[in-house]
Amino acid sequence: MCRVAGAPPRILPPLALMLLAALQQAPIKATCEDMSCKTGFPEDVHSAVVSRSVHGGQPLLNVRFRSCDGNKKIHFGSSEPEDFRVGEDGVVYAERSFQLSAEPTEFVVSAQDKETQEEWQMRVKLTPEPAFAGASEKNQKKIEDIIFPWQHYKHSSPLKRQKRDWVIPPINLPENSRGPFPQELVRIRSDRDKSLSLRYSVTGPGADQPPTGIFIINPISGQLSVTKPLDREQIASFHLRAHAVDVNGNQVENPIDIVINVIDMNDNRPEFLHQVWNGTVPEGSKPGTYVMTVTAIDADDPNAQNGMLRYRILSQAPSSPSPNMFTINNETGDIITVAAGLDREKVQQYTLIIQATDMEGNPTYGLSNTATAVITVTDVNDNPPEFTAMTFYGEVPENRVDVIVANLTVTDKDQPHTPAWNAMYRMTGGDPTGRFTILTDPNSNDGLVTVAKPIDFETNRMFVLTVAAENQVPLAKGIQHPPQSTATVSITVIDVNESPYFVPNPKLVRQEEGLLAGSILTTFTAQDPDRYMQQTSLRYSKLSDPANWLKIDPVSGQITTTAVLDRESIYVQNNMYNATFLASDNGIPPMSGTGTLQIYLLDINDNAPQVNPKEATTCETLQPNAINITAVDPDIDPNAGPFAFELPDMPASIKRNWTIVRISGDHAQLSLRIRFLEAGIYDVPIVITDSGNPHASSTSVLKVKVCQCDINGDCTDVDRIVGAGLGTGAIIAILLCIIILLILVLMFVVWMKRRDKERQAKQLLIDPEDDVRDNILKYDEEGGGEEDQDYDLSQLQQPDTVEPDAIKPVGIRRLDERPIHAEPQYPVRSAAPHPGDIGDFINEGLKAADNDPTAPPYDSLLVFDYEGSGSTAGSLSSLNSSSSGGEQDYDYLNDWGPRFKKLADMYGGGDD
Repeated sequence: MCRVAGAPPRILPPLALMLLAALQQAPIKATCEDMSCKTGFPEDVHSAVVSRSVHGGQPLLNVRFRSCDGNKKIHFGSSEPEDFRVGEDGVVYAERSFQLSAEPTEFVVSAQDKETQEEWQMRVKLTPEPAFAGASEKNQKKIEDIIFPWQHYKHSSPLKRQKRDWVIPPINLPENSRGPFPQELVRIRSDRDKSLSLRYSVTGPGADQPPTGIFIINPISGQLSVTKPLDREQIASFHLRAHAVDVNGNQVENPIDIVINVIDMNDNRPEFLHQVWNGTVPEGSKPGTYVMTVTAIDADDPNAQNGMLRYRILSQAPSSPSPNMFTINNETGDIITVAAGLDREKVQQYTLIIQATDMEGNPTYGLSNTATAVITVTDVNDNPPEFTAMTFYGEVPENRVDVIVANLTVTDKDQPHTPAWNAMYRMTGGDPTGRFTILTDPNSNDGLVTVAKPIDFETNRMFVLTVAAENQVPLAKGIQHPPQSTATVSITVIDVNESPYFVPNPKLVRQEEGLLAGSILTTFTAQDPDRYMQQTSLRYSKLSDPANWLKIDPVSGQITTTAVLDRESIYVQNNMYNATFLASDNGIPPMSGTGTLQIYLLDINDNAPQVNPKEATTCETLQPNAINITAVDPDIDPNAGPFAFELPDMPASIKRNWTIVRISGDHAQLSLRIRFLEAGIYDVPIVITDSGNPHASSTSVLKVKVCQCDINGDCTDVDRIVGAGLGTGAIIAILLCIIILLILVLMFVVWMKRRDKERQAKQLLIDPEDDVRDNILKYDEEGGGEEDQDYDLSQLQQPDTVEPDAIKPVGIRRLDERPIHAEPQYPVRSAAPHPGDIGDFINEGLKAADNDPTAPPYDSLLVFDYEGSGSTAGSLSSLNSSSSGGEQDYDYLNDWGPRFKKLADMYGGGDD
């Protein structure tokens, strides 16, 4: 039984022609199950209608290949792999974006069995779709049906997804459509909608994905519509997927892909990347020289006429030397020169107005925009430097360097401060010795003639230089240097007073040392280089003579000695003595020059050798500890070593006790000859003779300290030997120091005693009222005499009588001082004490004062006023000092002042 599938014939609008071309790829012939199977393409030529604009990755058609053996693995290929690619499912895709020409595009699709390598081919012919302009509005409203691919069922087997048999051609929709909206595009239908109640939907960007809501579908009728105008510059195409499900949501048909391409409209003007373009071109460039490229972009489809731009130059300013100095490539925007005569010195800059027009430059339908191109003519070295004068003049004093003597000026029409303008100067003649150099002033471009080497007026009085001027870069081809690029420089040398100079300088004189004072050494004279000046002869003087050995004649320059020349002087270094002399002229201004005289002093044997060191130490017993000594001689070879060492014959004890042996030319060993020599300091004379001719010898005394040594050979009594070795002068000095020290101590003791006496005498003159040592009580009230029994007579009792002796030793504090600690309670005296108690008290006080070394030289007597008759204390006149005799003279009490007048009267024999 055979089944025919296809669309009924009817008149279709132009939009449906494209869909019909795809539908024609579906099988329209009967397929019978009992028909014999043949593997390969069902047709030799396959024709398809596609849109004129093809985008990369866009599916174009589905080629059908019949395989009788379902297990064959077929690989598809294309004869134009750069433009078309065939997938494993037979879908043909565009590899790149391009425009189909009006003529059909043909290519070959091949199929190859991967196992048997058997191959089949089919030719594909692509025809661009017809334009929409001729379609009537009525026909445009007719919507084509898109039928889901049929599915094959076997018996009651479950629904299986079959391989897609064809691809829906893209739907082309112009941008900026005016509606009305929603605008119907196509109706999607399944051939099973007759038996089932189906629901249709679309998914993808523009439907249920951002931007959502652009495309909608009627779920019952499958009518697909667009809801608003589209903008190709935002989204150029939409890829949707249509679905058909039953009322339970089960998938009835395999989803089909719907591609909606937005057809470009010329709704964007060209825009230049920059409003002002800057370019450069060297002056003198030939026609055809590239200058710059200007670029404009158009948001419209660059592969369609809407985005195809063309450039042209609208104007040129200035228009000299030709109004058409430049041209532009209308497709690429490259600006090149078309005329000669670019000269920066005449026109430095050109301004061009550039226009870009789309629609391939169609002035009627194309949109345009303009930009400005600024072309700067760059400088080349087409103008050589030229001197402003043929001859320049200058003058310079002789012997001066780094002096600018002439200023060379040039002119150059090239752009200032560029390599084509910067001048370099070169001397071509007149200075064979290189005494001058020419530097370039970077600001003014002038040449500065400078003296590089000193010039001598007596040798050269004038120079005539030839100078050439060039630029840092060579001149342009075909341009030569004119005569004005060369000039002469005349330089006059001015004579000045020059310093005299000694010849030779320094001057070397060889002389033996020991030359006596007043001897003529040499003549050291100078020369004056000023041969053309009137001036007197030179005068000489001494400038430096460290040892003051020389003098020079001021007129003749003859040098004589003023002292004996000594090679061993500290002013002689490496046998050389240097003295400096001055030569002066009387020119204007006066000049002077210095010269150095070097005297090389030859050595003579005028110094005897000496022993070194001067002191040594050895042990008092004979053992191998010899003393090493060295001979030193200020002279040099051959008047120095080797030296001869020997001991003198006198005194005889020297050779008896000591022996000396030379171990080298400058060294010898001194050792004991006897077995034992008592410790002490010994002076050992040693006679040393040098090798001079004649010989010079001297006797040097070596002070040897002989000491007791331990087993290691080290001295153990160095201190004793040192003490024993003190000289007489040192001992006398020590004794004098001791005597002076004793005298100073004695004088200090005497002075202290005298000072103590003066202090004691001064204390006697102190007012008793100011003396705080004596606690004298004064009683001013006139009591009732003896009858006044209320008066406490215990106050007259000695305070320290009850104080233990351990509290204060005798000599530390006087017994009559008031104690500093809490005073003890003295016992109350009886009402009628014996008058002798007061006398005993006073006697004890006198005794304590006499025995106290710290007490002043007077008695500390307590003065008591008279208390009237009948006093229990008795009369003071009955008291006697235990230390005084009846014949003692107490007249000196009168000298102690009014305080002691009462005692003077009592003891001195007064009336009272």
